[in-house]
Amino acid sequence: MDEQLFKKRADEALASLNQALISLSEDYAFDVDFNAGALSVEFEDPPGKFVISPNAPVRQIWVSAHSKSYKLDWDIVESAFVLTITGQTLKELIQQAIGKQLGAEVDL
Repeated sequence: MDEQLFKKRADEALASLNQALISLSEDYAFDVDFNAGALSVEFEDPPGKFVISPNAPVRQIWVSAHSKSYKLDWDIVESAFVLTITGQTLKELIQQAIGKQLGAEVDL
């Protein structure tokens, strides 16, 4: 995939995730910020911060959550960015991470 197509797909994925997170944040105590192509999710209780950002040179979306780093590649079959090791899509990974952070099951 060339850089232009990657940017388009990454922007679409992050914009969609941003909208889902904004809706979810209305019911849970966290803030969402989508700035300069990167998403950040900040929690007050318990404190924490997740960062989701595109990395164009390697054509991946990188996620930093729970002191870990996840690198997601585009999957043609899923038509989504996927964590190869687990098969989770970006949305599924973030949903699981937020649930872990809040100690509650959440649905994006």
